[in-house]
Amino acid sequence: MPQHLITDQAEFESLCEHLRTAGIVAFDTEFLSEFTFRPQLCLLQFATTDRAVLVDPLAVEDLSSWWRLMASGEILTVVHGGREEIRFCLQNAHAIPRRLFDVQIAEGMESRGFPLSYSSLVARVLKIPVHGKETRTDWRRRPLTDRQIDYALEDVQHLIAVYERQTQTLTARGRLTWAQTEIDRYVADLEQEPFRENWRKLPGIVSLSRRELAVAREVYLWREREASATDKPFRRVLRDDLIIELARRQPSDVPDLLATRDMNRSDYRKLAPAMIGAIQKALSLKDDQLPSIRKTDKDHDEQLLAQLLNMALANRCAQEEIALGLVGTTADLRHLVRWHVFGDQTGDPPRLTQGWRAEVCGDLLTDVLDGRIALRVNDPKAEYPLVFERWSDSK
Repeated sequence: MPQHLITDQAEFESLCEHLRTAGIVAFDTEFLSEFTFRPQLCLLQFATTDRAVLVDPLAVEDLSSWWRLMASGEILTVVHGGREEIRFCLQNAHAIPRRLFDVQIAEGMESRGFPLSYSSLVARVLKIPVHGKETRTDWRRRPLTDRQIDYALEDVQHLIAVYERQTQTLTARGRLTWAQTEIDRYVADLEQEPFRENWRKLPGIVSLSRRELAVAREVYLWREREASATDKPFRRVLRDDLIIELARRQPSDVPDLLATRDMNRSDYRKLAPAMIGAIQKALSLKDDQLPSIRKTDKDHDEQLLAQLLNMALANRCAQEEIALGLVGTTADLRHLVRWHVFGDQTGDPPRLTQGWRAEVCGDLLTDVLDGRIALRVNDPKAEYPLVFERWSDSK
């Protein structure tokens, strides 16, 4: 067994003390999400400035020392695209990582490339070729091969050097605070993920009536409970499109439910009574208990104005060398339109008018909405083909 693969609890505890002393730790994980309710952790990768090591969670039973350390703020944890690493910390330490730096987000603050793969990012920042991930590997299988170990180690070996280079360039451009603010916001968003109405993300949900929304919500929540109880992925319990179909059809009994196209499967038959129960629960709700329809989902004028703003924002991001996907999403642009044009000022102010985003956009987007900015095509072949200029200047 290679020395840099830890399978012993005592050796793992010793590693955690080394990480604590190092103060800055590159961290990555390998996991599989196809077979279980939550992603199954299969490998942990760590690197400090003088050591790179793997930990086998299938052999080391208690990983709590690391999760507590990650959440403690005693160290800086450097990750690349660290969504699942943050989720693992939340699940196991019941707390967010207090000091985390995501090099993928940071790179989007100084280039238009977001999200960049690990190999592309390392090549861009350090000019070092890396082999990329073993995307088809079954990380549950043991023993790990030398090839798997080499790939896994490589995933963390360059992260600290990338972090150091990025902090230098971001500091020089006055954007290091932007990057850390955005990383902290990303962590906070993942912390709130379980408390959101995630059922509203179902494809086709915007076409449903309030009663149909209630059915979709109850079936979705039932599916979540069933997936958790049986340790299966959501969609192996019931597909998203079938939730929408049940919401529309609202079958009243098991035979009616099984008559739905693609529902006549043996596992669906076993679960049919529970699905009917969820549907009946939704149908028994009073009108004032039904979910609301978000009118903006169908608002054509709002969508059209958001598309115009997207062109303006894309042009500005290209000029400022910052990733459009980090600055604003379609939802952010529609929020700004609702707030500024239609006077719907409920909730928090638009994100595009706050913090570092306001520095990027300035008054550009609101001036476009107010008609103070004229749009014209300058040179169709130029890197920035569109010109947004003050109306008085364009005359």
